[in-house]
Amino acid sequence: MKANVGTIDRTIRVVAGLVLIGLTLSGKIGVWGWIGVIPVLTGLFSFCPAYTLLGANTCARK
Repeated sequence: MKANVGTIDRTIRVVAGLVLIGLTLSGKIGVWGWIGVIPVLTGLFSFCPAYTLLGANTCARK
């Protein structure tokens, strides 16, 4: 797995995922909020399978 998620993208993914999970745990939204686990994991691992399929890469150029 080669990293394809950049720093800003990672931060946004983790924050958005945690917000969704938090809203689910507080009862504000339904069980679909557990979908927030996916952006958290892709942010933590710096790898997004969808980016691979689309040929996208938000990592800084080396």
